[in-house]
Formats: sequence, structure tokens, C-alpha cells
Amino acid sequence: MATHVITGAGSGIGTAVAERLAERGDELWLWARDAGRAGELRDRFPGARTLVGDLAEPARLSWALGHQTLPDRVDSLLHIAGVVDLGTVGDLTPKVWQATLAANLVAPAELTRLLLPQVRAARGHVLFVNSGAGLRAHAQWGAYAASKHGLKALADALRAEEAGHGVRVTTVYPGRTATPMQAKVHQQEGKEYDPDRWMTPGSVATTILTALDLPHGAEITDLSVRPTG
Repeated sequence: MATHVITGAGSGIGTAVAERLAERGDELWLWARDAGRAGELRDRFPGARTLVGDLAEPARLSWALGHQTLPDRVDSLLHIAGVVDLGTVGDLTPKVWQATLAANLVAPAELTRLLLPQVRAARGHVLFVNSGAGLRAHAQWGAYAASKHGLKALADALRAEEAGHGVRVTTVYPGRTATPMQAKVHQQEGKEYDPDRWMTPGSVATTILTALDLPHGAEITDLSVRPTG
């Protein structure tokens, strides 16, 4: 039975991944921003454990984890949570930039740092759910794309640093996926949202599990998945 720490399990891709791993009988440690959300996740995923901390405040994560019981080993650390706010460079304020970078880049870096001993103990896997915006940036996507380009750099550096410990590192770059975040993006773009046009969270979950299930001795470093049509 593998042990997984998952951020973003409350909706979208994170929920789909947690459901798949729970069906296998694996041990889930689900990240929650507060105690109320933790209770909701435990109700949704019976038997799951929770860890509480606000990813919007990465400087406080060390203190938060220092007051909680942690898993002894982590077979996979899955960074799936994220935030998005669109706007032109001429309009985006430092508050938006800082919030986006904190949640999408600094928090994954800090959470990885804090749980790295447990990942090393398992010769485990760190997986970052990035975005097509982590490979190319478009108008009004500056802050989000910058955070995701940074996330790619984080993953690449971590892979080089941790290979000697047997830790695998993967980045998955999904295209547009039918999630609550995508609905928010369409609202910000002023477009009608039709979830049938986009990939399902389950499709991205299958991609993630493909990377996790690869036998040791091989590693998927980067994996892009796009909607067809």
C-alpha cells in the first residue's frame, strides 16, 4: 500500500486522482487549507488522513506541519492545487502577483522541502501538475504563466538534485480541463463555459497515474496532455 500526499483534492483533477488512489486501497494524506475543509475531505474520502495549512501563506507551512502528525514515508507527493487570476501586465497589481506566486510556486517548493525526508525514505515520487501556460505564455496570462514557468524550473532542479536519492520528479502539463478553475477562467475571459469542449479530470488523472505506475528504474520527466478536436 503506497502513501500519497495530495494538494487540491477538494475539486477537479485532485479529486479525480484521490478517488483513483482510494479505489486501490492506498493511504491518502489530503491537504486542506483549514480544519473545516479537512473535515469535508475526510467525509468525502473515508479513511483518509488530512494535513492542514494555508498554501497562500507558504512561510507558515513549517509551523503548521510542526504541530501535526506526518506520514513516516511518502511514496508520492502530488502538487495539484493552484490559483489563477487573469489580467494584463498593465493591470495586475503586486497583490495578485504575490498571491499567484505564493500558491503556485513558493508553496509547492516549501511543501516539498518539508516532506523531502519522507519522500527520500520511500525513494518516492514528486509530481507537479503544471499547465500549458508553463510552456508558453499568452496575453493576460502573465502572472499565472510566470508561476507555472517557475514551477517547471523547480521540478527540473529538484530532479537533478534528488536523482541520487532515488526520487523521481515528473511535471504534467494539462491543456484545458473541465474543472471549477476552468469555469472561473471562462468567466474572466468573458466567454461561455461548455465543459464538454474540454478534457475530463479523469483523463488527466489517468495521465498522472501513468507516471506514478512506471516501474522503478525509469522516469517520465515531462508529460503533456491536450483535449482532442
